[in-house]
Amino acid sequence: MKKILSFAVFACAVFLSLTTLSAQEVYELWPGTAPGETVREADVGKRHADGLYRISRVTVPTLRLYRPAEKSTDALMLIFPGGGYHGLAAEHEGTQVAAYLNSKGVTAAVVHYRVPRRQGHEKHWAAWMDAQRAVRLARANAEKFGIDPEKIGCMGFSAGGHLTLMTSTTSQTPAYEPVDELDAVPCHVNFAAPIYPAYVLEDGKDGANRQKGHDSPMVADFAFDAKTPPMCFIHGDSDGISAMGSAAVYHKLRTMNIPAEMHIYAKVGHGFGMKPSGDHVGAWMDRVYAWMKVMGF
Repeated sequence: MKKILSFAVFACAVFLSLTTLSAQEVYELWPGTAPGETVREADVGKRHADGLYRISRVTVPTLRLYRPAEKSTDALMLIFPGGGYHGLAAEHEGTQVAAYLNSKGVTAAVVHYRVPRRQGHEKHWAAWMDAQRAVRLARANAEKFGIDPEKIGCMGFSAGGHLTLMTSTTSQTPAYEPVDELDAVPCHVNFAAPIYPAYVLEDGKDGANRQKGHDSPMVADFAFDAKTPPMCFIHGDSDGISAMGSAAVYHKLRTMNIPAEMHIYAKVGHGFGMKPSGDHVGAWMDRVYAWMKVMGF
């Protein structure tokens, strides 16, 4: 009975947060067509049999801003939904996360980066360009968005967690050639929350970890440059995308004296996002928010 009640309370909280979500503002990331694109089309998506809405095609990447009714902080969290770089889990790893943050007084933005993967390029090629551009757009519009330009964070799920690591550890490496004056704006983030990040270790560089992440080196994607920020990791220990990837990045950050926090949940798999849950992982977002407050964001 207690578990049923806790599930009901959680589901009610999610519903209330969604119904009070402020109207979004949509900003295209690029003037005209994005680099490497030849068309401009509306996002293509649908609700699937499991009840989840997924976007399968993005050619015009956007930043979708959600403002809280009452701000508790001048920080901004950029949200990168997951989907294997094949699509975007736009609700339970996107708008529902923004709704939670808004309920806590935090400004949020869901980034619809380009999917699916572009042939002939690294899986994250287009998405990484879009992520760097999204940070620049947010920083350049800090006053308009009502945020501090040095309190910009990012969080992402699965492939979006990999994109979060690309964005936060490799901001001093240009993902693309400058296209206009916006590209003179720095694209570092000030804090990051990779949520069950994928493709972190060599034995799972494009899928599940074959050896469960044991004794596997980290991929060479991440530079861990001078602008690498504090991070908070969330992962499940039953995830086929091994939590050892999060542990490896956590260890690397601590060797650099960069503050980091990590929560690994027992008997929890992949892709839980903000889906209603009556078990102990259901409050994972509270851990991220508490960490943000401790870190001054």
